[in-house]
Amino acid sequence: MTEATFALRGATIVPITSEPIEHGTIVIQNGRIAAVGGPDLPVPEGVPVSDATGKWIVPGLVDAHTHLGVHEVAEGWAGNDSNEMTDPNTAYVRALDGINPAEPGFAEALHGGVLAVCVNPGSGNVIGGETVAIKTVGRYVDEMVLRSPAGVKSALGENPKRVYGDQKKTPSTRLGTAGVLRQAFVEAENYRSADAPDRDLKLETLVKVLDRQIPWRQHCHRADDIATAMRVAAEFGYDLVLDHGTEAHLLADVIAEREIPVIFGPLLCSRSKVETENRWPENAAKLAAAGVTLAITTDHPVVPIEHLIIQVMLAVKAGLDRDTALRAVTINPARIMGVDDRIGSLQPGKDADFCVWSGDPLDIYSKVDTAYIDGEVVGS
Repeated sequence: MTEATFALRGATIVPITSEPIEHGTIVIQNGRIAAVGGPDLPVPEGVPVSDATGKWIVPGLVDAHTHLGVHEVAEGWAGNDSNEMTDPNTAYVRALDGINPAEPGFAEALHGGVLAVCVNPGSGNVIGGETVAIKTVGRYVDEMVLRSPAGVKSALGENPKRVYGDQKKTPSTRLGTAGVLRQAFVEAENYRSADAPDRDLKLETLVKVLDRQIPWRQHCHRADDIATAMRVAAEFGYDLVLDHGTEAHLLADVIAEREIPVIFGPLLCSRSKVETENRWPENAAKLAAAGVTLAITTDHPVVPIEHLIIQVMLAVKAGLDRDTALRAVTINPARIMGVDDRIGSLQPGKDADFCVWSGDPLDIYSKVDTAYIDGEVVGS
């Protein structure tokens, strides 16, 4: 993208990491945020200024758990590359290699103000593969990448035991799933300590997790599966993120004490499985009240990604503080993805990735007027 320089004045600016600014000013230089302040903030000479009075300026929304581009909408089986369900451990595969930036979901993301996502493999396998953090605009995925890998996807609960139980293979039970997971990490520990071993892509990926270079992204809904996730993480010493966390509120005090983030959701969908029976929007507020670092997800395409902000509204309606709710789709998921040095808040030095909304983004009548990535207009 070309380097962009301009300023906007008069809007309500929501930096996320500091208080909202009425009649604020934001200055963009060379595609990055140069300054954010009130109406008296000086704008460098020669920088064009546009009036944004009555608008709201908010960081680009971030969804830390999607299948955008690997599970394409309106394509059926031909566009579904989210699960390589031929082996319970596919740590060597990368979501990066299955993303189609031309799928309609990316346009939906811009429409809803979502400017960055983590794309995950699916949850059919015990170990699904590497995740990738990307921006939601680009001709091909390599120019969209924020961080690769951004984690490793794993699944506990119903999905892997159903997939491999139907094939009459291990795992067919929850204890089998945990066994596959633990054995994989033992093999990775042995690989890490070996003298000049032959390359093994599975084990190389797992060593990155053991060395805490990237987090372990654990799909789990039920409280007992969440407990297993924490037990195995404690055994092997890696950084854990709980994805979905439908019953995480039942263990919220333990999760908060261990400083484990929860990517909660999706919210705007039916209880499609037994393990999602206790899905309630109120659970987000319970997690936040316990001190858990919270992000909110659509799990696109389970919920269309443009409805991420609608889920935030539902969580606020159910008791979540609005500031916490906005952090759950901006700075918190950016930190979970390891890209908060670039996105997630409006601070000098960060990428100029933000949206100009027609009004308060938590007002059902508000919409994205203009979306910017690296200071360039990408949607309007």
